[in-house]
Amino acid sequence: MTEQPVTVQGEEKTDLKRVMGPGLLLLFIIGDILGTGIYALTGQVAAEVGGVVWLPFLIAFIVALLTACSYLELVTKYPQAAGAALYTHKAFGIHFLTFIVAFAVMSSGITSAATASRAFASNFATSLGLEVGAWGVPLMAVAFIALVAAVNFRGVGESVKMNVVLTVVEVTGLLIIIGIGLWAIAGGQGDVSRAWTFATPENSGVFWPVVSATALAFFAMVGFEDSVNMAEECKNPSRVFPKVLLAGLGITGVIYVLVAISAITLVPADELGAGETPLLKVVQAGAPNFPISIFAVITMFAVANSALINMMMASRLIYGMAREGVLPQALGKVHAERRTPYIAIGFTSLLAVVLILFAGGVPALGGTTSLLLLCVFAIVNIAVLVLRKDKVAHKHFRTPTILPVLGAISCVFLAGPWSGRDPIQYGIAACLLGLGVLLWFATVRFMKTAAAAA
Repeated sequence: MTEQPVTVQGEEKTDLKRVMGPGLLLLFIIGDILGTGIYALTGQVAAEVGGVVWLPFLIAFIVALLTACSYLELVTKYPQAAGAALYTHKAFGIHFLTFIVAFAVMSSGITSAATASRAFASNFATSLGLEVGAWGVPLMAVAFIALVAAVNFRGVGESVKMNVVLTVVEVTGLLIIIGIGLWAIAGGQGDVSRAWTFATPENSGVFWPVVSATALAFFAMVGFEDSVNMAEECKNPSRVFPKVLLAGLGITGVIYVLVAISAITLVPADELGAGETPLLKVVQAGAPNFPISIFAVITMFAVANSALINMMMASRLIYGMAREGVLPQALGKVHAERRTPYIAIGFTSLLAVVLILFAGGVPALGGTTSLLLLCVFAIVNIAVLVLRKDKVAHKHFRTPTILPVLGAISCVFLAGPWSGRDPIQYGIAACLLGLGVLLWFATVRFMKTAAAAA
C-alpha cells in the first residue's frame, strides 16, 4: 500500500518527505552560505578598501537581508521547491523571462563552482609549497572539476547528515581564524587599529571603493536562496522558515565580520590582497606553529563542497529545462546504469572548464556569480510586490513593503557598472546568458519544425 503524503496546518501537500526541523534547516542554511566567498575573497576586498575589510561584508549582509525577507514572504506563501523561477513565473507569466531567470541561476552555479575550483587549486598548491607557474593553478582547477564531474556522474546525493558534517568543518575553519585573531589581540600581537583604516586609490574617495568591495563581498552572502528549494522537505515551513533563515543569516554575518577583523589585525591589507589564499596567510602570521596543512585541508574541504553542490544544482537545472522542452532534448538524457543526467553534467562541466581557463581568477568568477544573482534578486524583490494581489488560504510571512523596494534598488545598484565591477564580469555573464538564449531559440525552432512536419 502506497504511503500518502501527510500534511498539517500551514503545510501544502507534497510527495516529498518532510524531514527537516528547525535545527537541521539552520545548519543547512549556514553551511550553504559559508564556503568559498570568505575563504577566497577576503584579500581582494582588502585590496579595495584597506583595513576596513569588514565593512563591505557588513553592507553585503544588509543587502542580502533585504532580499532574504522577500524570499521569506514568497517561500512561506508558496512552499514549493522551485525558487526564483517559480516566483518569476507566478508574478509575470512570461515564459522567456522565467527561462532567463532559471538559466541565470544555473550560470551562477557554474561560475561559483569555477571560483571554488580556483580557490581549491590555490590552497592545494600553497599548502604543499608548490611552484606551479602561471598555468599550474588553472590546470589543477580543471582536474578538480573533472573529479567533481565524475562524482556527479556516479549520482552522489547530498544528505542532510552529510551537510551537518560539512557545515561543522566549514565553521571550524572560520572559528580557528577568529580564535587566532582574538588570541593575537589579547597578546598584543598584530595591529587592531588597521581595522579602522581606509586605504583607497588616490582621488577615489571612500564611497565608490566601498561600493566596489561590497559588490565583490556579496558573493560570500549568496547561498541563502538555495534553502527555499528545501521548502517541501521542511516541517511546517510557513512557520519555521522566517526565524531560521534570519538566524542563519545573522550567524554567518557575525562570523564574516569577526573573520575580517581578525585577518586585517594580523596581515596588512596589501599582503592580504596578494594571491588567492588570504586566510592561510592569517594562520601563518598569527599561529606560525599551527599545522598549516590542517587548515589548508579544511579550506579545501569547504570550497570543494561548494563546487560539488553548485555543479549538481547546475546540471539538474539544465536537465529539468531540457525535460520541459525549453532546451535541446539531448541535455535531458539519463544514463541507463547510473540514472544521472550525464549529458547535462558534461555540458555544465565543459562550461566550468572554459571559465577556469579563459575567464580570469577568483575575483572575476566570484564577481560574475554575485552579478548574476543580484539581477535575479532584483526580479524576486519586484515579484513579491506584484504577488501581493495573489491571496492564499494559509498564513504566511509578510515583509514590510519598504524592504523589497530597498532590496530591488540596492541589488540593481550593486549590479551596475558604476559599482566598479571589472567589465569582464559583464562579458562572462553575457556569454553565458547568450548561450542560453541561443539554445532556447534553437529548441523552439526545432520544435516548430517537428510539429509542422508531423
